[in-house]
Amino acid sequence: MKADGTYTLLVADDEPDILELLKDFFTSQGYRVLAARNGEEALQLAQKGPDLVLLDVAMPKADGLEVCRRLRQHLHCPILFLTARVEDADALEGFEAGADDYIPKPFSLPVLAARVAAHLAREGRQAAGGGAEVRFAGNVTIDFRQCAVFANGGPVGLTPREFAIVSLLAKHPGRVFDRDLIHQKVGGWDAVSSPLVVTEHVRRIRKKLLDAGAETDPIETVWGLGYRWRG
Repeated sequence: MKADGTYTLLVADDEPDILELLKDFFTSQGYRVLAARNGEEALQLAQKGPDLVLLDVAMPKADGLEVCRRLRQHLHCPILFLTARVEDADALEGFEAGADDYIPKPFSLPVLAARVAAHLAREGRQAAGGGAEVRFAGNVTIDFRQCAVFANGGPVGLTPREFAIVSLLAKHPGRVFDRDLIHQKVGGWDAVSSPLVVTEHVRRIRKKLLDAGAETDPIETVWGLGYRWRG
């Protein structure tokens, strides 16, 4: 966000009409819009530090999935996919690449705007939220104030949705949350998504923690019931 409170959106779509429509619409809503016509342009414009990214999946010069994976190496803002692919397998592939939401085409501009605003508001609440730093599972630390997770002293690059899941579980250590409840509590999911996507997010969280040097897996699977935070 700029000093004047304006959010910057990166919008990438290879269809000129859709790209122009999105650019004009969000500009009229008060956003600063960076428009990319293909994957390469999206990666270049991402260096400007957008607050949220809207990505088409089927783009030339690096498709949306590849762009998302590469952005996640350094960018932790919400990433939303815009796509005509609506099967669960496609949604899971998008979430596995690092997306926070999956919006099927055709879409309603007012609904899309509401989804964008909801993701940005959630980011703002997390950034402004209080709460003490919480240590758990040996060398893993959650800083709720900074919305950051550290393992062995180093940062763990979680997406906003991954952090929301970690935060939900860690604030209620020992309590079992089933996938449906996590899906409901975290919120902001696409209407076509199912609680099964929670399993993929938990898998990615675990991998990132262990890759970053976590001594143990802090998320326990309670078979047939759900997940709980060790503590």
